[in-house]
Formats: sequence, C-alpha cells, structure tokens
Amino acid sequence: MTRQSPRFRRLRTDNNALTTLKSESSILDFVAHGNPPDHYLVTFRGRGFFRPDGTNRVSIREEHQVSISLGASYPRLMPELQWKTPIFHPNISGSGVVCLGGYGTYWVPSLNLDELCEMLWDMIRYANFDINSPYNRDAANWARMQSDFRLPIDQRPIRDRVAAGQVTPSDKGKSKTDSTSAATNKSNANASKSGGSNEGDILFLDDSDLIDVVDAELIDGGDDADVLIIE
Repeated sequence: MTRQSPRFRRLRTDNNALTTLKSESSILDFVAHGNPPDHYLVTFRGRGFFRPDGTNRVSIREEHQVSISLGASYPRLMPELQWKTPIFHPNISGSGVVCLGGYGTYWVPSLNLDELCEMLWDMIRYANFDINSPYNRDAANWARMQSDFRLPIDQRPIRDRVAAGQVTPSDKGKSKTDSTSAATNKSNANASKSGGSNEGDILFLDDSDLIDVVDAELIDGGDDADVLIIE
C-alpha cells in the first residue's frame, strides 16, 4: 500500500472537517478543487457590510465569497486568502487581502480549515475586528463612530444548525482545547512507551496524533512512522 505524505493526510483532514462544518451550518458552503482538495471557494450566507462604489453609504450584503489556497508549504505556512466579493471591514483591504492578526505573524499549523472559516465568518458579521491596526482605514473609522447597527450584525454562530438543535454536534465540533489536550496526552503515553518524556524527544506517532498538536514540526519518518519534534 502506498504511504500517504503528511501533507496529503492534512489536506484530507481539512476537507473532512470542512464537510462536517457544512453539515452543521446553514451559513457556509464551498466548492473544492483537487484530490485531496488544496483550493476552495467558500461562500458565507449571512449579514455583513459593504460600501457600493461611488458612495459613502454602508449597506448590508448577505452573500460573501473567499478563495482559500493551500500552497505547497501548507500547513507550515498559512493559506493564501483572497476576498472575492465586496466587503467593508477594517481588517480586509479594498483589494481583498485579509489580515488575520497574530496568525499572520505567528501562524499555528494546527489551526484547521474549519476553524479558519469560523474566524472569517466572525469577521464578516463584525464579531471580530481590530480598528487599531486596520487594512482599511475608512472601515476602521466607520466602525469606531457608527451607531446605526448593533454589532455583530448577524447573531448566528457558524455552526448555527447545532446551536438550533437541528443536528447533533460532531466530535470535530468540540473545543480546540479538548482536542489538543487529548493529542498531547496520547503523545505523552507514546513517549513513555519509547522511553522518552522530555521536550525535544523524538516520538513515534500514528496518524491520529498528527491532527491537533500545537507548535510542533512534522517531518516524514519513512515507512515505519512519522517523527514529531516538539519544540
């Protein structure tokens, strides 16, 4: 049987997570390209803001699209994001460049694609915005002064079907802290088996360990195992 690379497994995991999110949300839809997918056009259906060309009036828009490309260095490096529809947000430029705050400087490889999409939805509905380090100063000034709208403009969480009791939350819907702790505990158990326990030891892990361990460098360990070096 042909061994799958760590990148292949991560792309497959992200696609599964995004498919689960779609089943738990009336807000998100997507079109995927690649096998496994490494490019997505994600559609969010909900209330956000835009400013029509040639006007100073801010209006509500109810459909938004973002292109997400998972480049050759993903997940070591963050995805390439390009906003495709008009939007008026302090942290999204007029040309569609997205600022993810601290993630732009200190990207965390364990951040899965469904979690990234949750962040983007929170930006759309103005549950997440930073007026102090804006990519769009006009939008930052407007957000600072506006009193016409109650923010967030859309009250629904991304997993709105779960919140409404329409579907049962999947394991992927659990908190990041819970999943990270589980992976860390399992890693520690494997370390005991191999005689290692200190930071910097080489741990031989199976596929399920590779999903949610934070701040770790993954390299291909050959036919027998993958090697996870915890920094």
